[in-house]
Amino acid sequence: MERNTPPVGRFAPTPSGRMHLGNVFAALIAWLSIRSRGGYLVLRMEDLDTQRTSDEYARILRQDLRWLGLDWDLETEPQSRRSQVYDGYFEILRGKGLLYPCYCTRSQLHNVNAPHLSDGTYVYAGTCRNLTTPPDRAPAWRVVVPDREFTVNDLCQGTFRQNLSTDCGDFVVRRADGCYVYQLAVTVDDGEAGVTEVVRGMDLLGSAPRQMYLQELLGFAHPTYGHVPMLLASDGRRLSKRDRDLDLGQLRLRMTPEALIGQLAFAAGIIDRFEPVSARELAPHFRWDQLKGEAIYLTDFLA
Repeated sequence: MERNTPPVGRFAPTPSGRMHLGNVFAALIAWLSIRSRGGYLVLRMEDLDTQRTSDEYARILRQDLRWLGLDWDLETEPQSRRSQVYDGYFEILRGKGLLYPCYCTRSQLHNVNAPHLSDGTYVYAGTCRNLTTPPDRAPAWRVVVPDREFTVNDLCQGTFRQNLSTDCGDFVVRRADGCYVYQLAVTVDDGEAGVTEVVRGMDLLGSAPRQMYLQELLGFAHPTYGHVPMLLASDGRRLSKRDRDLDLGQLRLRMTPEALIGQLAFAAGIIDRFEPVSARELAPHFRWDQLKGEAIYLTDFLA
């Protein structure tokens, strides 16, 4: 008789500053979901933008996770050291005839006359797909997308559908400076690590169909997705590392890890009243249907 394979989750932060409360929340839910089922957790530093990230921030980030009681089973190689790995997968896409150079400037992409969705996001119109006379400068590289709807059955947000052709357009996999972008890097990293569950913020839900498409092209299985609600400041602002919104440097001065986790668990609907609690105490009782799907406003519950 076959045994069920333990789930593999991951936490993949960007070491560009101290974690804010939203980062902590995503890490907590990723940890609870995997640990509640006896799974395996991977830590990965997403440091593609080496101008904004640093080893020192990565060191502090690990310290903060340990302070919170959120452990991991393996830390994989950071993205900044994996360019040669991404090169190989880039060539697979090129070999399939699905890549082409793009010379569009930022102003062209955001031109008011270009196709945009209702939220202001531009849809790439394929401007350079059949370009015959390229400019004399380094191009970005885009992958051709199909006119096809992808469906994400999200653990937190329910069913999300996106047609890559009409809602996204051909998207960039490598920038003009040679740096690989998030969509390709995260697909390869999750695929090679055998990740079966991706938990992250709701702002990345729109990335899931693009990654599902790349997973199919590169021979990786689709993971399960869980996009957790965003934590917003009381004025509706998204939390930001740059603004130091409720970062752990400040929170650790006035809260225990149990108090912080208890406040987050209560605000998210995981427990029905506030009480200090450790992540390990929460894990056996975690269920996805407890979690609120809508944004969570930070009013006075952390006062």
